[in-house]
Amino acid sequence: MASGQPAAPAPLTREGVTTIPNLKDKIPKLEPRRRRQEAAKNATPVPETPALLPPPDASNWTYATPKRRILSKRDHEMFLASPTNDLIKAWVFGLAESVVDTPCSAVRSDDLGGTVKAILDILNEAESLVAASPPDEQGSSRFGNKAFRGFLDLVSEKAAGWHKTLGLENQEAAAEAGTYFEQSFGNRNRIDYGSGHELNFMIWLLCLYQLGLLQRSDFKAVTLTVFSRYLVLMRTVQMTYYLEPAGSHGVWGLDDYQFLPFLFGASQLLHHPYITPRSIHQQLTIEEFGNDYLYLGQVAFVNDTKTVKGLRWHSPMLDDISSAKSWSKIDGGMRRMFVAEVLGKLPVMQHFLFGTLVPAVEGMSEDDGVAASGDEHDGGVTSESGQHTGHAHNGTGWGDCCGIKVPSSIAAAQEIKKGAKGDGLRRIPFD
Repeated sequence: MASGQPAAPAPLTREGVTTIPNLKDKIPKLEPRRRRQEAAKNATPVPETPALLPPPDASNWTYATPKRRILSKRDHEMFLASPTNDLIKAWVFGLAESVVDTPCSAVRSDDLGGTVKAILDILNEAESLVAASPPDEQGSSRFGNKAFRGFLDLVSEKAAGWHKTLGLENQEAAAEAGTYFEQSFGNRNRIDYGSGHELNFMIWLLCLYQLGLLQRSDFKAVTLTVFSRYLVLMRTVQMTYYLEPAGSHGVWGLDDYQFLPFLFGASQLLHHPYITPRSIHQQLTIEEFGNDYLYLGQVAFVNDTKTVKGLRWHSPMLDDISSAKSWSKIDGGMRRMFVAEVLGKLPVMQHFLFGTLVPAVEGMSEDDGVAASGDEHDGGVTSESGQHTGHAHNGTGWGDCCGIKVPSSIAAAQEIKKGAKGDGLRRIPFD
């Protein structure tokens, strides 16, 4: 007997099997406001800045060539609980705190100490070495240029003399500090560069502090003048030799090469009256203030070296971060990221070098010395199959350590600018 009601739709079928859509999973889950507030309270706290101790008494110091000591997960865990981990955080976060609300132009030439001026001279001379080792002709290839190794050889030849200009007469001390300096330009075998090399530059500066050559009064100049000059130098090196990004996450990373400009830059803008996180989308703001604020300057460089226009497309992580309500949120996030993604990542820290100025923990593994004949930065040798050995591989993630070679997006932009068949470059992932 007809009920007068419309018949229910027949269930969907697929190959004779009745299927009913599960709409429950498609409806967003509603959470009480109180629960969301509790979740915010349980977020990872912003890392504090440990106390930076005065330089040690090095009058009777015995120096050593820095070596890899993080060869396993256990070694890494020991490092994370060590005073050296606190020393690095104290140094980096201390530099960031020294430039709160301070533009780069606030540091005048009269504010520069003798050591800072000597460092700037070294970086200027290092940039002149790029012209002495011009890139090889490699057509439209977007992989690293082998002439980069010639540049590194010239840097190595000059390093001892440069350290003497800093007033470092002790050859053993100069050799220990110089190891970090030479590692700060990139890897000679893989012809790549990343945040691990950037960290080496900061550790070189830390060594100069430990040796009494840099003082707390130099911190502002070190961050806004020396580090800024290093960025300019590395951008020249990256564009000249098409350095590949070390451990790139592609568009899903913060930046292909640098991290610290965002940490220091957020501190510079912490309480700025009108430059907000959304300002990175305003081209006029980038052009006017890019030279004064490291964060904006790095965004400008990223924009200039991508073949696709718009942060949303080539740098979605930076785009997402720009929605933060304040620079304070970004500053805290950058601190968390430095601890978690740089110091806290085994694929990055297994390349870190320990000497006497930045010591390892007793009980950590000893490097067997294979790095000397193999990959100096990866700390291992390359087998006939092309796989690196001599350090940890967990087989997960993006292949942060020895994953696929990622062609440089900088190379694509440079080739297009040169007009050398740039428009015909084959598009690749991670662009």
